[in-house]
Parts: sequence; C-alpha cells; structure tokens
Amino acid sequence: MKNIVAIIACLLTGCVSTPVLFSSVGPAPYASSSAASNGQLEVFSALEGHAEGDNPTWFQHSDYYLYTPERKLLKHVWNTIGHYEQAPKWITLPAGTYIVKARAKDYFWVELPVLIRSGQSTVVHLDDMWTPPAGTQKTKVVYAPDGHPVGWSATPPDEKKE
Repeated sequence: MKNIVAIIACLLTGCVSTPVLFSSVGPAPYASSSAASNGQLEVFSALEGHAEGDNPTWFQHSDYYLYTPERKLLKHVWNTIGHYEQAPKWITLPAGTYIVKARAKDYFWVELPVLIRSGQSTVVHLDDMWTPPAGTQKTKVVYAPDGHPVGWSATPPDEKKE
C-alpha cells in the first residue's frame, strides 16, 4: 500500500512541477518593420486533437497564457482562428516583454519570455515543426532543452545587424 501511495504522489508532483524555461524569443533578425505602434505574436503551441461524432479528428494549436514580466496574467489566448483551422491566432500587443506559458511538444508546460517590437512580428515554435534557414548562427536561435529550435533570439536592436 505504501508503494502505491508513493507512486501516486510522484505522479501528482510531476503534474504540478515547474515549467521548462527558455531564453527570450523575439522578432526574426533583419525582419522588415511597419510603422505600427504595436507588434504581433504568433505561438505554434503543441497540437491537440479534436473530434465530433463520426467526423475525423482534426488538430489545432493548444491555448496558452500571456503574463507580464512580473507574472501578472494578462490573457488566456484561444489559439485558433476558426473551428476546424490548424493555424494559430495572431495577437497584437504593445511593444515590450511578456511571458508565454504554453504546452510544447514533448513537454507538459513551458514558459518563455518574448520580446514584442513595434511594427514587427514575433513567432514562437513549440510544435517542433520549424527549422531556421541553413547557415543560421546558433546564437541567433533559441533552442528547447531537447535541441529543437523554438524561435529567434531576442537580440537588442543595436545588435541586430552585423
């Protein structure tokens, strides 16, 4: 009986464990900018299957949470653009740093800071389906602990150009 209690305790502890942390993700280097005062964020979170009756299962990116750097919840993002659509939702945000808490492929929850710049787009890839262009310097990309790329490093504006 003690073994069963110990196993259940370990399983429950694993479910509430601290999320995996990442380096800050920002807009792509050399990305074009618009005159917009806000920036945009797109999060390719882990895919989850949905089913209705006898219809085939379809997959959508899971919802995520957006926080201030002080960890105050700003919003819960329903990460879909339509009932059957797989594409994640773009959201518009004022320039600044935020924390995304989302599900990632092969992880329960992850947290990563994101940098939003005016007139630019920041894209986060937690579904393990993105590869940076060939020849990209490793320092320009943020990687998950298992080695897959999740986005562009949030390089300060004065370091953007080489």
